[in-house]
Amino acid sequence: MFAGGCTMLGAALLLPVLLNTALGFKLCPSPCLCYESSDLVECRSRGLVQVPPSVPHGSWLLDMSGNKLSEVHNRSFKGLWSLKILLLSNNSIQTLQPQFLEKLDLSFNQLRWLPQDFSESLSSLLDLKVDHNLLQHLDSASLGDFENLRKLDLSYNRIQAMDVRAFNSLSRLSLLNLEGNRLNVLRNGLLSRQQTLEVLLLTHNNISVIEAEALTPLRHLALLGLRGNQLEHIRFKTFQRLHTTSTHLQMSLNPWACDCDLQRVFGKIQRVRHLHVEDYKDIICHTPAQQAGSSLASLDSQLCMAETASVLVITITVMLAVIGTLVKAEHNRKNKQTVSDTESQRQER
Repeated sequence: MFAGGCTMLGAALLLPVLLNTALGFKLCPSPCLCYESSDLVECRSRGLVQVPPSVPHGSWLLDMSGNKLSEVHNRSFKGLWSLKILLLSNNSIQTLQPQFLEKLDLSFNQLRWLPQDFSESLSSLLDLKVDHNLLQHLDSASLGDFENLRKLDLSYNRIQAMDVRAFNSLSRLSLLNLEGNRLNVLRNGLLSRQQTLEVLLLTHNNISVIEAEALTPLRHLALLGLRGNQLEHIRFKTFQRLHTTSTHLQMSLNPWACDCDLQRVFGKIQRVRHLHVEDYKDIICHTPAQQAGSSLASLDSQLCMAETASVLVITITVMLAVIGTLVKAEHNRKNKQTVSDTESQRQER
């Protein structure tokens, strides 16, 4: 009787421990809030310097935005095999080594580069945000295993140079955001594997040249943002080779050099059925001085008419100069002939 009582008492005391052990993965970390049976864990703006060790193992979303994390390693997520979405924006992250995910938000951190093995454990990633960091260069090694990536946001970094093969593995990409960087040229081959790309945002860079074949592979491009760059001229062939169903172009806020050639290029682009310049009325002339501040649309065909008139004036001026030269030459020839004839007559006398 006594032995049986002790056994029951021991079991009663052990039961809470066993329950806590069995259900421990469902307990919420003290500084965080948990939702939907701890599947969604929100630890936003808690002043944390590391990932809490007690995040429930079944969690598929972890929000660590607005904390003080400086490093992110695989050991920080040990046992979190169900984690799909990791939000790490507004921290101080400088180094990272994340694990298996589908969405990763690293915006508003202090990343100066992406490690060469960055994509190795992220082959299932669909959405990556690395905007508002300090990235200066992209190479192919750091993005090499992103075969399933659909959205890539690299906006508002300091990227000036990119390996022409940087995006070679991103053949399923539908959105690429490179706004607010320091790109000078859109090079041939950079987007050679992006046949599925639908949105390409290049607003507020320093782009002054778009190479002839740079856009050719983009057969599904629906939106191309080129506002706020350093474009003075564009070539019609560059956009003519863009064989899509419908593409909207954003081209304003560039220092356009308005002349007949530019007017003809935009005229041709607008006559192509699948190309639509959304902000044509906002394309403002930067040069020449007499056209500065005027919209290209308001000038209608004046630039070409003025150019034609200038050509006619120059042609007529040249023709008059040639005629004048010929007349003067003929006059001089006759004078010389007269002098020669007079001299001959004197000698005969």
